[in-house]
Amino acid sequence: MNFTILKQVFAGFIRSRAMSRHFRRLALLEALTGTGVSKEVPASLAQTLAGAAKSDADALLNSLGSHADGLSEHEAEAIRERVGANEVEHEKPMPWWQHLWHSYRNPFNLLLTILALVSYLTGDMKATIVISTMVVLSTLLRFWQESKSNKAADKLKAMVSNTATVMRRDPAEDAAEDARKYFNAVLHPKGPRKVEVPIKHLVPGDLVVLSAGDMIPADLRVLTAKDLFLAQAAMTGESLPVEKYAYPRNPEATNPLELDNILFMGTNVVSGSATAVVVTTGSNTYFGALAERVTTTDRAPTAFQAGVNKVSWLLIRFMFVMTPLVLLINGFTKGDWVEAFLFALSVAVGLTPEMLPMIVTATLAKGAVILSRKKVIVKRLDAIQNFGAMDVLCTDKTGTLTQDKIFLARHTDVFGEVSDQVLEYAYLNSYYQTGLKNLLDVAVLEHAEVHRELNVAKHYRKVDEIPFDFQRRRMSVVVSERDDHHELICKGAVEEILGVCSRVQHGDAIEPLTAELLAQVNSLTAALNEEGLRVVAVAMKETPPTQNVYSVADESGLVLVGYIAFLDPPKESTAPALKALQGHGVVVKVLTGDNERVTAKICREVGLPPQGVILGSTIEAISDTELALVVEQHNVFAKLSPAHKERIVRALKANGHVVGFMGDGINDAPALRAADIGISVDTAVDIAKEAADIILLEKSLMVLEEGVIEGRKTFANMLKYIKMTASSNFGNMFSVLVASAFLPFLPMLPLHLLVLNLLYDISQTAIPFDNVDEDQVRLPQRWNPEHISRFMVFFGPVSSIFDIATYGLMWFIFGASTVAHQTLFQSGWFIESLLSQTLIVYMLRTQKIPFIQSRIGWPLLVTTMAVMVVGILVPMGPFAHYFKLQALPLAYFPFLVVILLGYVLLIQAMKGFYTRRYGWQ
Repeated sequence: MNFTILKQVFAGFIRSRAMSRHFRRLALLEALTGTGVSKEVPASLAQTLAGAAKSDADALLNSLGSHADGLSEHEAEAIRERVGANEVEHEKPMPWWQHLWHSYRNPFNLLLTILALVSYLTGDMKATIVISTMVVLSTLLRFWQESKSNKAADKLKAMVSNTATVMRRDPAEDAAEDARKYFNAVLHPKGPRKVEVPIKHLVPGDLVVLSAGDMIPADLRVLTAKDLFLAQAAMTGESLPVEKYAYPRNPEATNPLELDNILFMGTNVVSGSATAVVVTTGSNTYFGALAERVTTTDRAPTAFQAGVNKVSWLLIRFMFVMTPLVLLINGFTKGDWVEAFLFALSVAVGLTPEMLPMIVTATLAKGAVILSRKKVIVKRLDAIQNFGAMDVLCTDKTGTLTQDKIFLARHTDVFGEVSDQVLEYAYLNSYYQTGLKNLLDVAVLEHAEVHRELNVAKHYRKVDEIPFDFQRRRMSVVVSERDDHHELICKGAVEEILGVCSRVQHGDAIEPLTAELLAQVNSLTAALNEEGLRVVAVAMKETPPTQNVYSVADESGLVLVGYIAFLDPPKESTAPALKALQGHGVVVKVLTGDNERVTAKICREVGLPPQGVILGSTIEAISDTELALVVEQHNVFAKLSPAHKERIVRALKANGHVVGFMGDGINDAPALRAADIGISVDTAVDIAKEAADIILLEKSLMVLEEGVIEGRKTFANMLKYIKMTASSNFGNMFSVLVASAFLPFLPMLPLHLLVLNLLYDISQTAIPFDNVDEDQVRLPQRWNPEHISRFMVFFGPVSSIFDIATYGLMWFIFGASTVAHQTLFQSGWFIESLLSQTLIVYMLRTQKIPFIQSRIGWPLLVTTMAVMVVGILVPMGPFAHYFKLQALPLAYFPFLVVILLGYVLLIQAMKGFYTRRYGWQ
């Protein structure tokens, strides 16, 4: 894949970051806190939402042109053509003229434009043409490449695009609307269909089906709801999930944020289920109204972004010191302040690593393309570098260390005897719950023989359910087999179930749950855990058929019926993957909500011996200072809530680690958001995929190890460019400073410096495709501005030694010692400077002996060789006079070979000394 394609992919990813992203929305909302931007709902939107909240459901559907069964595809398309896509205004691609301006608007182009303008005003048309050409080519190239990037980005983005579940009517119903009202059951016995559509295709009037883990894709009015709780802290300030209902409980409320039946784009479902109708989409939503007042706000800077910023400021400080010195020295010694000013500006350009954005983006894009071939989709490009810098990986147990397939291994009564009744109760619970079915439910529902024996559809009807949440860690359904009673069936974590049980079932008898029985229960479940089985307790109670709505308060006085135990065996690839990660300096820590005994056994089986298992209750009880020590000393954390996971991740980051977190559930979203690099899978819930930076199409730790290596290669190649460019440019400018002080003319004209800088930059465009030494990917790597500064000062002046030797050669041997012969002098130094700068690419790309111990990538070899040839032809070819240069005598080149050979040998010797004292990187 060539550089153009990589640049296109990168630009597409940048564009994709501007698309509809849930956590980007949350960042924007969070940014409003404490600012002067009003979070008040605009009057027109407030009126629309308030009207929708208070309107009768049928009337609202009618006003939106919708139906109780939803829209047909034809109706949805017609509305979409009228109102547009469900995208917030600032998320849409910018117009071409604005894109062109952004392609031009960077400090380097602005600086070159100033140089071109000054050259024009001083009558130097050749310099004006050359500099202007550089600016135009740079701008158009970037504009063209980024314009072509959208298709490549859309293909990758589509692989992990989020969807919403909507109700779709049969197209035939459009032509039979009146008949449908009366004969729907006859004409269309199957009713409406549930279909998945991209979020951006939603339109007002769409009926959206919501369950735990779903994002709210637009502003919605709830039509039906069951224990629906939303996380909307960034929107309204509530720290706890907020319950929503089908009807407003406070009819007097005037602020839509206080309406109980309105859901806002950018929030997400924590638990429960609902059906809601889309009221407003895109820029007409509350979030869209906010987006018109503030610019998009991104996350806090990552370790990668902070490192780039530090390096950039380091180089800027050098530029601020060197440029004024060059101006003053040349102004006073030569007397031509205009020429001195142009020369100083050219020095500023020479000191600026203007190819840094291109090298960084191309290198990251190359990494993204390589990872995509390995079924890893990168949502945020700089996450690749964080992959390489990551030294702690926090991961869930289920489906990551273990197989993504759970088997129901046991179904026993309270005393450990096989019980079909326990399996039947568990089956009814899993079958009738409408929340997010997890792997445990799937394992239970695979027992089709239970379905046949119970004849669920015929003998049972569902009365109500109490959805799962991460505080209770249990869920209940209420069913009725006969109309004379209801059965509340509850399943969940053993401790939480025991907390609401007062009796146990022993055969056909019901006994009180005594202390002795409780100890027996704990002993039995602990023994099952020691076998590596995940135990879920099942309890029930019969109630009179006097109520149709049940709540958490009804989960009391239950009868413990027994347990279902699941086997979640470790993957065969887990042990070698963990060993490989540890071999690359990545410490793996397991953060799970599962039982500590099961977790410890699995960890031992995969070669991760627990260093003491820490429970969520312990995390709850200790301070941040104590937690900072605990997270360093232990590697397994069990029975965690979502808040516990997030707190552990933040504690590790506060300790100076670059932390990755891998998860796929609702409970993982806060930790994914908090980590330096969030990793999820394409089968994860929406909220987890949105929080993640990287999506795995295969849930495998082996893929993570490959990502770590690719991230380190990416970082190594970026660091190569910065180190070699900073040291080479610093050395050249140091040489300019020396020459300016002693020569009666400029050592190079501004035009020469610009052409030299352009050729040198071109020679490095293939650095993203360079090979990386194995020892450079062995350990985590981070930005170290102090190291780069030391490297620059250490190696930069080495080139100045041989630059000064070239000065002497041209002055004493070839007689270029007067203003009349300055062109000869400048031509000699032009070639030597370009060749030495290009050779530095070979020398400083590795701490080893180049070509012998370290193999250079062929694209980099080709570009550098081509640039060296062009560099020699500039003064030696027929167009030399256009660049104000001249051909050199052939006697110059043997001296040049000696100078360059000496330079190479000294650099290699200095590398050995530097590595022994400071390390290479």
